[in-house]
Amino acid sequence: MNEWKEIPINKIKNFKIGHAQDFENATGCSVIICEKGAPCGVDIRGGGPASRETDLLKPTASNNGIHGLLLGGGSAYGLDAAAGIMQYLEERKIGVRVGNAIVPIVSGSCIFDLGLVNDKVRPDKAMGYEACIDSEKNEIKEGNIGAGTGATVGKMLGVTRSMKTGIGTFAVQVGRLQVGAIVVVNAIGDVYALDSNNRLAGLLNKEQTEMISSEIEAVKLLQIKSLFTSNTTIGAIITNAKLNKTQMNKVAALASNGIARTIRPVNTSMDGDSIYALSCGRVKSSDDVVGTLGAYVLGKAIEKAVLNAEPMYGLKAAKDFL
Repeated sequence: MNEWKEIPINKIKNFKIGHAQDFENATGCSVIICEKGAPCGVDIRGGGPASRETDLLKPTASNNGIHGLLLGGGSAYGLDAAAGIMQYLEERKIGVRVGNAIVPIVSGSCIFDLGLVNDKVRPDKAMGYEACIDSEKNEIKEGNIGAGTGATVGKMLGVTRSMKTGIGTFAVQVGRLQVGAIVVVNAIGDVYALDSNNRLAGLLNKEQTEMISSEIEAVKLLQIKSLFTSNTTIGAIITNAKLNKTQMNKVAALASNGIARTIRPVNTSMDGDSIYALSCGRVKSSDDVVGTLGAYVLGKAIEKAVLNAEPMYGLKAAKDFL
C-alpha cells in the first residue's frame, strides 16, 4: 500500500524556486522556473486578480507549456517582474522558438501589498531577474520572504488589526508520485489549521490581545468594508505526474479547495485568489488524484506560511499567540 510521505518541495525535479525581496519597503516576488516547459492550468476564484498570460492556460489556447511562473507583490504593478524572468530565460535560450527569436512563456499573479510600508515601491524587472538567479540555489525558504514579504491576513477592520503572514511550501510523495504546493497567504479573512476550527491568524480585537472571527464581524457589518485592502492568496501546485494542460486546469480547480478548507471568508470580490498547477514529469496518475493531493498540500502550505511568518512592520504574527 502506498503511504503519503512528506518530502521537501525541492525534491520534485525539473522545477526551481527562487525569491527576491525589499524588506525595507515590504514587497517581493517569487518565481518557479520550468526549463523544460510545463503544462499549466489555473483556477481563479477571487473577484480581483492581478494576473499575466492566464488566457494561454485555457484548454482552447494553443500553448502547451510555460517556462516560468511569477508570484509577486505590488498588485498589478508587480507584474513588471515577469520581464526579468523573460530576460533570464531568453539569455539561456529557454522558450518557444519563433523564427530566429525565442519567446519564454511566463504567467503569474500578484498580491496587493501596496501601502503596508511604501506603495511606490513594487517588484520590477530587476527583482524578477534576481529571483531567477536565486532559483539556481533552489533552497526552501518560508515566511517573510519573496512574495510573502508584505503578506498579511485578517483585514476586515483595517490593516492595523491584521496579522503578518508570508509564503509557505509543503509536498508529499505517494509511491513515485510527488505533489507539492507553494502559496502566498494574503487574505481578507482568517486562517485556520486544515479542516479544523483552530484559528492560526486573522483579525485581532481592538486591544490586539486575541483573535476574533472575521466571518462574524462581516455578518455584523452586513458587508465587507475593506475594499482593496491588501488581499489575494496566490500559489501553485507542482507535480511530477504526466498530465496535459486540460488535466492541469482540473488539478488547479480541485487544489483550490485547499484554500476553502483553511481561510474564512475566502474568494470574495475583494480577493484575487488564484491557484496554478504545473506538470513536469512522467509518472502516471490522474487529474483527480493529483488534485485531491493538491488540496491537501495547499492547505498544509497555507499553515506553514502563517506559522513561519515573523512579526514585522508593527504587526503581530501567529508566533505571538502560539
